[in-house]
Amino acid sequence: MQQPQVWLVEDEQGIADTLIYTLQLEGFTVELFARGLPALEKARQQRPDAVILDVGLPDISGFELCRQLLERHPALPILFLTARSDEVDRLLGLEIGADDYVAKPFSPREVSARVRTLLR
Repeated sequence: MQQPQVWLVEDEQGIADTLIYTLQLEGFTVELFARGLPALEKARQQRPDAVILDVGLPDISGFELCRQLLERHPALPILFLTARSDEVDRLLGLEIGADDYVAKPFSPREVSARVRTLLR
């Protein structure tokens, strides 16, 4: 059976390294994007099994990236992982189509479990 492919769109290298390590231990294949536009470009040719997405990216809002990814792949599971923890941000993320929203700081194992749940 092929390992589920997760795209991680995160510009903070330390957070990305921690998540990649944990997700790979849990059996996921992870592709890292430090910016949103390259992920959007790749989504034109390929669909991952799930996306972990930061809101505060240097080139495009994570909220806008979520909208555009879901236009291309309407059933794509998306989990926001972000420092923006206000209720308004959480609600916006869920209302535009994300399946889950986790605020930083976070437990890498919990994020992995949440991704696995999204893939059921």
